[in-house]
Amino acid sequence: MSNFSGFEFIWPLAFLLLPLPFIIRHLLKPVRISSGGALRVPFYRRITERAGSGQYQSGYRIWRIILASLIWILLVTASARPVFIGPEISLPIEGRDLMMAIDLSGSMGREDFDLNGQASNRLAVVKTVADDFIARRKGDRLGLVLFSDRAYLQVPLTFDHNVVRTLLAEAQVGLTGQKTAIGDAIAIAAKRLKDRPVKSRVLVLLTDGANNSGVMQPLQAARLAKKLDIRIYTIGVGANRMVVQTAFGRQIVNPSEDLDEKTLGKIAKLTGGRYFRATDVKSLAGIYAELDQLEPVSGDPQFIRPSVSLYSWPLGMALALVGVFGLILIVPSIITLFQSKNLKEAIS
Repeated sequence: MSNFSGFEFIWPLAFLLLPLPFIIRHLLKPVRISSGGALRVPFYRRITERAGSGQYQSGYRIWRIILASLIWILLVTASARPVFIGPEISLPIEGRDLMMAIDLSGSMGREDFDLNGQASNRLAVVKTVADDFIARRKGDRLGLVLFSDRAYLQVPLTFDHNVVRTLLAEAQVGLTGQKTAIGDAIAIAAKRLKDRPVKSRVLVLLTDGANNSGVMQPLQAARLAKKLDIRIYTIGVGANRMVVQTAFGRQIVNPSEDLDEKTLGKIAKLTGGRYFRATDVKSLAGIYAELDQLEPVSGDPQFIRPSVSLYSWPLGMALALVGVFGLILIVPSIITLFQSKNLKEAIS
């Protein structure tokens, strides 16, 4: 992207017209003034002396030439269309309208994932992987819905991906409770997507449990989303096995036994999306990479250089000088008229 800014002329060849008046003056023959029909005034010499036509007329002619030249230069400058060109700015490409619904229920704090060699809870892993996914969605409008006991819109659809990334990073487990309102999350996302272009409506829903809270049931909300042509991709998060220390020693348990994969699969199939299962960091990253393939971004952003037209300034100045030029032509005639009248009275 270029940061260059400055003045330019859209039609610079217009400046070739600058010498035109001088060329015309040189080519045209001067008009011959005949003295045959002139009115002879006996006291003409005395009138011109009193009117000051000598040195005054010489200076007056020079000012006329200067003003006429300035007017012509300004008119030619306006014709060249001067513009101020600003630095390049990027235009958002009209891509998909993609809502992300993230589960913040109490179970998302379970540490059954490994991140960079250390045990990590599910939400921390989701934040890391989703942040990378958001950064790649150039040209898309992104929105964020967070849900637990209830669902709420955290970020409406926006091209400002930094806002989405920041507010997702600030989300905390159990922010609005410990339960899971999947149906309400779908309904809120659908409400925000329903007015967007039909082919671009996408919802990515991530959860680690089953619907046990909220007003609307998940399949009921999915049928509503289908009527609105919203594709829903569902992601079930959580490891399949985990070693825990109990009173009877170390045991292997399934930390994802509460995950309702059947319902998540039905939601995705009903709306034309897909269901994915993420059991570790690698598989979750692979899911988001696959989503990039299923819902590809529109392409690289386009850049423009905003411009402000400035031709009105030299044109306005030229018109103002035309007014001044007219005054210069009229005022001396008026002064001469009064001087002649005074002289005539003096002679008589």
